[in-house]
Amino acid sequence: MDKTAASKERKYPTDVSDEEWEFCAPYLTLMREDAPQREHSLRDVFNALRWMIKAGCPWRLMPTNMPPWKIVHEQAQRWIRAGVFEAMAHDLRVILRVVKEQRKGKPTAAIIDSRTVQSTPESGGRAGYDGHKKRKGSKVHIAVDTLGCLLALKVTAANEQERAQVAELAERLQTVTGNHVELVFVDQGYTGDVVAAEAKQHGIRLEVLKHHEAKRGFVLLPRRWVVERSFAWTARFRRLARDYERLAPTFAGLHWLAFVSLFLNTLFP
Repeated sequence: MDKTAASKERKYPTDVSDEEWEFCAPYLTLMREDAPQREHSLRDVFNALRWMIKAGCPWRLMPTNMPPWKIVHEQAQRWIRAGVFEAMAHDLRVILRVVKEQRKGKPTAAIIDSRTVQSTPESGGRAGYDGHKKRKGSKVHIAVDTLGCLLALKVTAANEQERAQVAELAERLQTVTGNHVELVFVDQGYTGDVVAAEAKQHGIRLEVLKHHEAKRGFVLLPRRWVVERSFAWTARFRRLARDYERLAPTFAGLHWLAFVSLFLNTLFP
Protein backbone atom coordinates (compact mmCIF):
# COMPACT_ATOMS: atom_id res chain seq x y z
CA MET A 1 0.00 0.00 0.00
CA ASP A 2 1.46 3.38 -0.96
CA LYS A 3 1.92 6.24 1.48
CA THR A 4 -0.90 8.29 0.02
CA ALA A 5 -3.44 5.49 0.40
CA ALA A 6 -2.29 4.72 3.95
CA SER A 7 -2.61 8.33 5.00
CA LYS A 8 -6.20 8.45 3.76
CA GLU A 9 -7.17 5.62 6.10
CA ARG A 10 -5.86 7.12 9.34
CA LYS A 11 -8.27 9.00 11.57
CA TYR A 12 -6.81 11.29 14.20
CA PRO A 13 -9.10 13.58 16.22
CA THR A 14 -7.14 16.53 14.81
CA ASP A 15 -7.89 15.63 11.16
CA VAL A 16 -10.11 18.15 9.41
CA SER A 17 -13.58 17.08 8.34
CA ASP A 18 -14.77 17.45 4.77
CA GLU A 19 -16.65 20.63 5.71
CA GLU A 20 -13.59 22.09 7.41
CA TRP A 21 -11.37 21.22 4.48
CA GLU A 22 -13.78 22.85 2.05
CA PHE A 23 -13.26 26.09 3.96
CA CYS A 24 -9.48 25.72 4.46
CA ALA A 25 -8.39 24.55 1.02
CA PRO A 26 -8.61 27.92 -0.82
CA TYR A 27 -6.36 29.54 1.80
CA LEU A 28 -3.80 26.75 1.88
CA THR A 29 -3.41 26.24 -1.85
CA LEU A 30 -0.45 28.48 -2.68
CA MET A 31 0.05 26.56 -5.94
CA ARG A 32 -2.10 24.16 -7.94
CA GLU A 33 -3.16 21.04 -6.07
CA ASP A 34 -2.04 18.94 -9.05
CA ALA A 35 1.34 20.69 -9.41
CA PRO A 36 3.92 18.14 -10.65
CA GLN A 37 6.31 18.79 -7.73
CA ARG A 38 3.65 17.94 -5.13
CA GLU A 39 4.12 14.44 -3.69
CA HIS A 40 1.71 14.66 -0.74
CA SER A 41 -1.78 16.10 -0.61
CA LEU A 42 -2.21 19.44 1.12
CA ARG A 43 -4.89 17.92 3.31
CA ASP A 44 -2.47 15.30 4.63
CA VAL A 45 0.18 17.94 5.29
CA PHE A 46 -2.30 20.22 7.06
CA ASN A 47 -3.61 17.34 9.17
CA ALA A 48 -0.05 16.43 10.15
CA LEU A 49 0.67 20.01 11.20
CA ARG A 50 -2.53 20.18 13.25
CA TRP A 51 -1.58 16.91 14.96
CA MET A 52 1.93 18.17 15.72
CA ILE A 53 0.80 21.41 17.37
CA LYS A 54 -1.82 19.57 19.42
CA ALA A 55 0.42 16.68 20.51
CA GLY A 56 3.56 18.77 20.96
CA CYS A 57 5.70 16.25 19.14
CA PRO A 58 9.21 17.19 17.91
CA TRP A 59 9.33 17.51 14.14
CA ARG A 60 11.62 14.53 13.63
CA LEU A 61 9.44 12.22 15.75
CA MET A 62 6.26 12.63 13.73
CA PRO A 63 4.48 9.32 12.96
CA THR A 64 5.55 7.49 9.83
CA ASN A 65 1.97 7.29 8.52
CA MET A 66 2.10 11.05 7.98
CA PRO A 67 3.99 12.97 5.29
CA PRO A 68 7.73 13.27 6.12
CA TRP A 69 8.42 15.81 8.84
CA LYS A 70 10.58 17.90 6.54
CA ILE A 71 7.74 18.24 4.03
CA VAL A 72 5.34 19.33 6.78
CA HIS A 73 7.87 21.76 8.28
CA GLU A 74 8.72 23.39 4.95
CA GLN A 75 5.06 23.76 3.97
CA ALA A 76 4.25 25.18 7.40
CA GLN A 77 6.93 27.83 6.92
CA ARG A 78 5.45 28.75 3.54
CA TRP A 79 2.00 29.13 5.06
CA ILE A 80 3.31 31.21 7.95
CA ARG A 81 5.32 33.53 5.68
CA ALA A 82 2.25 34.01 3.48
CA GLY A 83 0.09 34.91 6.51
CA VAL A 84 -2.32 32.08 5.69
CA PHE A 85 -3.26 31.13 9.25
CA GLU A 86 -3.76 34.76 10.25
CA ALA A 87 -6.07 35.36 7.28
CA MET A 88 -8.05 32.23 8.09
CA ALA A 89 -8.41 33.24 11.73
CA HIS A 90 -9.70 36.71 10.84
CA ASP A 91 -12.33 35.37 8.44
CA LEU A 92 -13.40 32.62 10.83
CA ARG A 93 -13.71 35.17 13.64
CA VAL A 94 -16.10 37.29 11.57
CA ILE A 95 -18.20 34.24 10.68
CA LEU A 96 -18.29 33.12 14.31
CA ARG A 97 -19.36 36.57 15.54
CA VAL A 98 -22.10 36.97 12.94
CA VAL A 99 -23.46 33.43 12.62
CA LYS A 100 -22.93 31.95 16.10
CA GLU A 101 -23.18 35.02 18.32
CA GLN A 102 -25.43 37.30 16.23
CA ARG A 103 -23.03 40.18 16.67
CA LYS A 104 -21.50 42.61 14.23
CA GLY A 105 -18.50 41.24 12.36
CA LYS A 106 -16.14 43.96 13.54
CA PRO A 107 -15.74 44.51 17.30
CA THR A 108 -15.61 47.92 18.95
CA ALA A 109 -13.91 46.71 22.14
CA ALA A 110 -10.89 44.51 22.83
CA ILE A 111 -8.67 43.25 25.65
CA ILE A 112 -4.87 43.23 25.61
CA ASP A 113 -2.62 41.11 27.80
CA SER A 114 0.54 39.00 27.66
CA ARG A 115 1.94 35.77 29.04
CA THR A 116 5.50 34.58 29.49
CA VAL A 117 6.37 31.21 27.96
CA GLN A 118 9.40 29.24 29.12
CA SER A 119 12.24 29.08 26.60
CA THR A 120 14.00 25.95 25.34
CA PRO A 121 17.47 25.44 23.84
CA GLU A 122 15.92 26.10 20.40
CA SER A 123 14.51 29.50 21.36
CA GLY A 124 17.05 30.46 24.01
CA GLY A 125 19.00 32.75 21.71
CA ARG A 126 16.14 35.26 21.53
CA ALA A 127 14.78 34.71 25.06
CA GLY A 128 14.75 37.31 27.81
CA TYR A 129 14.27 37.21 31.59
CA ASP A 130 10.92 38.23 33.04
CA GLY A 131 11.77 39.55 36.47
CA HIS A 132 8.14 39.60 37.61
CA LYS A 133 7.44 35.98 36.63
CA LYS A 134 11.03 34.95 37.39
CA ARG A 135 11.20 33.06 34.14
CA LYS A 136 13.40 33.12 31.06
CA GLY A 137 11.58 32.87 27.78
CA SER A 138 9.36 34.67 25.31
CA LYS A 139 6.41 36.94 25.92
CA VAL A 140 3.28 36.51 23.83
CA HIS A 141 1.24 39.72 23.57
CA ILE A 142 -2.30 39.30 22.29
CA ALA A 143 -5.40 41.38 21.66
CA VAL A 144 -8.77 39.61 21.65
CA ASP A 145 -12.35 40.72 21.20
CA THR A 146 -14.91 40.39 24.01
CA LEU A 147 -15.59 36.80 22.94
CA GLY A 148 -11.91 35.88 23.31
CA CYS A 149 -11.24 35.62 19.57
CA LEU A 150 -7.71 36.56 18.55
CA LEU A 151 -7.32 39.92 16.79
CA ALA A 152 -3.59 40.66 16.98
CA LEU A 153 -0.48 38.96 18.28
CA LYS A 154 3.19 39.75 18.80
CA VAL A 155 6.06 37.66 20.21
CA THR A 156 8.95 39.38 22.01
CA ALA A 157 11.66 38.48 24.50
CA ALA A 158 10.25 38.09 28.01
CA ASN A 159 12.11 41.16 29.30
CA GLU A 160 10.15 43.46 26.96
CA GLN A 161 7.59 45.65 28.74
CA GLU A 162 3.88 45.27 28.04
CA ARG A 163 3.31 49.00 27.63
CA ALA A 164 5.97 49.18 24.92
CA GLN A 165 3.83 46.95 22.65
CA VAL A 166 0.60 48.95 22.85
CA ALA A 167 1.28 51.19 19.84
CA GLU A 168 1.96 48.28 17.49
CA LEU A 169 -0.92 46.17 18.80
CA ALA A 170 -3.29 49.15 18.49
CA GLU A 171 -2.21 49.68 14.89
CA ARG A 172 -2.75 46.01 14.06
CA LEU A 173 -6.13 46.08 15.80
CA GLN A 174 -7.37 48.94 13.69
CA THR A 175 -5.98 47.40 10.51
CA VAL A 176 -7.86 44.11 10.92
CA THR A 177 -11.09 45.73 12.16
CA GLY A 178 -11.19 48.70 9.79
CA ASN A 179 -10.66 51.24 12.62
CA HIS A 180 -13.74 50.00 14.50
CA VAL A 181 -12.10 49.42 17.91
CA GLU A 182 -12.80 52.31 20.29
CA LEU A 183 -12.07 50.81 23.72
CA VAL A 184 -9.37 48.43 24.97
CA PHE A 185 -9.33 46.92 28.46
CA VAL A 186 -5.89 46.39 30.04
CA ASP A 187 -4.39 45.63 33.44
CA GLN A 188 -2.13 47.81 35.55
CA GLY A 189 0.93 46.85 33.53
CA TYR A 190 -0.29 49.22 30.82
CA THR A 191 -0.66 52.38 32.91
CA GLY A 192 0.93 55.69 31.97
CA ASP A 193 0.20 58.84 29.99
CA VAL A 194 2.57 57.84 27.19
CA VAL A 195 0.79 54.52 26.64
CA ALA A 196 -2.62 56.19 26.67
CA ALA A 197 -1.42 58.79 24.16
CA GLU A 198 -0.04 56.11 21.82
CA ALA A 199 -3.35 54.28 21.88
CA LYS A 200 -5.27 57.52 21.34
CA GLN A 201 -3.28 58.17 18.17
CA HIS A 202 -5.00 55.12 16.74
CA GLY A 203 -8.44 56.19 17.98
CA ILE A 204 -8.43 53.86 20.99
CA ARG A 205 -9.19 54.66 24.62
CA LEU A 206 -7.44 52.48 27.21
CA GLU A 207 -9.38 51.47 30.30
CA VAL A 208 -7.15 50.14 33.07
CA LEU A 209 -8.86 47.56 35.30
CA LYS A 210 -7.42 47.79 38.80
CA HIS A 211 -7.70 45.81 41.99
CA HIS A 212 -9.60 47.92 44.49
CA GLU A 213 -8.32 45.89 47.43
CA ALA A 214 -5.06 44.16 48.23
CA LYS A 215 -4.70 41.10 46.08
CA ARG A 216 -4.53 37.71 47.75
CA GLY A 217 -4.50 34.75 45.37
CA PHE A 218 -6.44 34.73 42.11
CA VAL A 219 -8.88 37.61 41.58
CA LEU A 220 -11.35 37.59 38.68
CA LEU A 221 -11.49 41.01 37.04
CA PRO A 222 -14.32 42.18 34.77
CA ARG A 223 -13.48 41.75 31.07
CA ARG A 224 -9.92 40.69 31.90
CA TRP A 225 -11.01 37.08 32.42
CA VAL A 226 -11.79 36.88 28.70
CA VAL A 227 -8.17 37.19 27.60
CA GLU A 228 -7.07 34.85 30.38
CA ARG A 229 -9.48 32.28 28.97
CA SER A 230 -7.97 32.77 25.51
CA PHE A 231 -4.53 31.97 26.93
CA ALA A 232 -6.05 28.91 28.60
CA TRP A 233 -7.38 27.77 25.22
CA THR A 234 -3.84 27.80 23.81
CA ALA A 235 -2.73 25.59 26.72
CA ARG A 236 -4.63 22.76 25.02
CA PHE A 237 -1.95 22.77 22.33
CA ARG A 238 1.17 21.18 23.78
CA ARG A 239 3.50 22.67 21.18
CA LEU A 240 2.68 26.09 22.67
CA ALA A 241 3.33 25.07 26.30
CA ARG A 242 6.94 26.22 25.82
CA ASP A 243 8.69 28.13 23.09
CA TYR A 244 10.21 25.33 21.02
CA GLU A 245 10.71 27.41 17.89
CA ARG A 246 13.96 28.94 16.68
CA LEU A 247 12.13 31.87 15.08
CA ALA A 248 9.59 34.18 16.71
CA PRO A 249 7.41 34.35 13.54
CA THR A 250 7.06 30.56 13.65
CA PHE A 251 5.89 30.65 17.27
CA ALA A 252 3.44 33.42 16.41
CA GLY A 253 2.19 31.54 13.35
CA LEU A 254 1.48 28.41 15.38
CA HIS A 255 -0.62 30.50 17.76
CA TRP A 256 -2.70 31.65 14.80
CA LEU A 257 -3.06 28.01 13.71
CA ALA A 258 -4.24 27.07 17.20
CA PHE A 259 -7.00 29.66 17.04
CA VAL A 260 -7.91 28.50 13.53
CA SER A 261 -8.39 25.00 14.96
CA LEU A 262 -10.50 26.35 17.83
CA PHE A 263 -12.70 28.39 15.49
CA LEU A 264 -13.17 25.45 13.12
CA ASN A 265 -14.22 23.23 16.02
CA THR A 266 -16.80 25.82 17.04
CA LEU A 267 -18.23 26.39 13.58
CA PHE A 268 -18.09 22.75 12.43
CA PRO A 269 -18.77 20.69 15.59
